This record gives sequence, structure tokens and C-alpha cells, in this order.
Amino acid sequence: MEKTHPTDKPIVVLKDVWKTYSMGEVKVHALKNVSLEIRHGDFVAIVGPSGSGKSTMMNLVGCLDTPTKGTVFLESRDITKMSESDLASLRGKTIGFIFQQYNLIQNMSAFENVLLPLELQEFDDYSAEKRAAELLKLVGLGDRMGSRPTQLSGGQQQRVSIARSLAANPEVVLADEPTGALDSVTGREVLETLHRLWKTEGKTIILVTHDMNLARYAQRFIELKDGEVVRVEKNRDVQKVDYRLPEKQQGIG
Repeated sequence: MEKTHPTDKPIVVLKDVWKTYSMGEVKVHALKNVSLEIRHGDFVAIVGPSGSGKSTMMNLVGCLDTPTKGTVFLESRDITKMSESDLASLRGKTIGFIFQQYNLIQNMSAFENVLLPLELQEFDDYSAEKRAAELLKLVGLGDRMGSRPTQLSGGQQQRVSIARSLAANPEVVLADEPTGALDSVTGREVLETLHRLWKTEGKTIILVTHDMNLARYAQRFIELKDGEVVRVEKNRDVQKVDYRLPEKQQGIG
């Protein structure tokens, strides 16, 4: 069943944000005077070539770093004024991360990899195991719960990492070049999985990518060049995706 997407309230806000690094006596402006809003239920792609500032913006949006100047709000809280422990707590509850490298623990099964963050957050055993199983079914891996990463294809491993990112039921899923280690067909199928999560689960998806073909899965994109936002545009050609997701999903990975 498709969920409605509330878009009246911003979940991430950047206001007049600069990020400057010192390289000896030279100052490098990775971001310059960036202002933008990402609302609850958005699917946004942050796009641009290498060196455009995408990774820096991801680190700020994901509360992994703070700006040199300006303010960043997550859930209406100014992250520049928070202690590291409070920021880590907010980040852990609000954002699920998906990276180019899957970062799965090799001697654990898919089920155990998804279960781990729930155990770290001290869920009771029954609730944690139930949620881990539900999440693996959600990404089409209900029949591979006992498989270790070496027994899974690249696309399947990335879907395990997607399930793991959803473990604490975050509002935002932040995917940094999630298909970078995959071939084009498998990468497209991983993006379709993210698109389904946005459409059926109502998650806010932020995709960081250099590939405009992948950005087509988002409802709008923010284009960076040399640290500046040069275009914010609604995607009028959103990639069509079949939202039906059988437990044994065929052809992925």
C-alpha cells in the first residue's frame, strides 16, 4: 500500500553554509553559501562531478561534520550548537546510511548483519529478530537470511546494507554513491529498491551521485559545481518503477 508523503515540514535545512579547508596557507572552499531545504518524504538526488562538493554536503546533511559558517538544521535542531554525544544520538535515530562499500561483517549472516544495530540499541531479542526478518523480506531477501556476504552477489549485499540502514526506522536514508561498486543492471535494481522504500514506506531518501541516469529515480535534484548550488529542479522524467516486491525477487544481484 502506497504511503502519503508529508511535504509541509523540512527535515534538513542548510542556511548560508560554507565549508572551508586549510591546505597550508591556501584555503579551499568546498561549499560556498549553500542554502536548501529537504522536506519529509522527499526523494532528492545531490548530483555533480568529482570535486563539486557532494561528499562535503553529504557529511553536513548526515551530521558527520559541521559547517565553517552558516547553520544546518536536522529535525529543527541546529547541529552546530549540539554536543558530540547529542549529535551522535540524533544522527543514530534520524539517519540511516548506505555507502558505496557495503561494510558488512563477513563472518555474520545477512540476518545477523541487520540484527546487529538493533542489538546495539538494546532492542529486546524478540522485537529485534522480528524487525530484522521483516526488513530482509522488504528488500527481497527473505530467502537469503542465513547467507553470509561471500555467498551473496554485490547487489544482494547492497540490499542487506539497505535493510541494515533501516533497522532503527530512521526518517532519512542517506545513500552515498550506493551503486558505485555495481554493474549498471544491478545498480539500477538497487535504485529501484530505494525508490520502492520511498514510495511504499514514506522514507526521505537523499541520494548522492555523479550519475544523472541514477538521479532520474529521484523526484528532484540539486546540482553542485565548484561548491555552489547551480540548479535545483523538479525531475519531470522520474524513472518508472514497479512497486510490487515479491519476497523472492527475481533478477536482482
